[in-house]
Amino acid sequence: MQTDMVRALGSDNPTVRLRAALAVGTRPEPALIGALIGRCAVEPDFSVRETLTWALTRHPASLTVPRLIDELAAEGAQARSQALHTLSKIGDRRAWPAITRALLTDADDEVARSAWRAAVALVPDGAEAGLAEVLATQLGRGGRDVRLSLSRALIALGDAAEPVLRAAAGAADPGVRRHALATERLAEDPEAGFDVARGEAARIVALGASDGGER
Repeated sequence: MQTDMVRALGSDNPTVRLRAALAVGTRPEPALIGALIGRCAVEPDFSVRETLTWALTRHPASLTVPRLIDELAAEGAQARSQALHTLSKIGDRRAWPAITRALLTDADDEVARSAWRAAVALVPDGAEAGLAEVLATQLGRGGRDVRLSLSRALIALGDAAEPVLRAAAGAADPGVRRHALATERLAEDPEAGFDVARGEAARIVALGASDGGER
C-alpha cells in the first residue's frame, strides 16, 4: 500500500498526485512523511503542493519538524521554500532556531518570502526586534509581490518594527526609503492598499529629493 501511494505521489497526472496527497492527509501514515517532503521539493502544481503541505501538518510535529528542518539545507530552492512554508503552517516554535539569517536573506525570492512568513509565525516573545532588524536589511528588494511580502512581515511584528522602519525611511537609497515609507503607510491604514501606499511613498521621496532633503 505504501509503495502504491509513493507511486501515486509521483504520477505524471496532477489529479492522481492531488488525490494521493489528500489520502495521506486523511489517513496519516508516518512512513510516508519522507515521500511527502520529497515530493514538495519537485512538485510543479501549486494546488498539489498546498495539499502536500496540508498532509504534512496532519502528522505529528515531533516527526515532521526535524525532517523539515533538515530540508532547509537542501540545494534546491523549492525544497527550502516549501519546507519553510510547511513549518510556518505547523507553527511549532521549536523550529525557530533553524530560521537563520541566511534563509531570511536568501538570494532566491521565494525562499526569502517563505522565510519571512515562517519567521513571523515562529518568532518567540522577545525576539521580535532582532528579527525586524534582519528583515529591514531587505527593504527595497525585488518587485511588487516581494516588497508586499516583506511589508506584511514587518507589519506583523508590530511595535518592534517601528524603529527600523523609521531609520530606513531616512536611508540614502531611495528604493529603501520608498519601501519603508510605504510599509509605514500600510501599517497606519491597511484599507488603503499597498499600491496606494507605494504611490504616496514615491511622491514623498520625490518631493524630498527635489527639496534636497531625505524625506
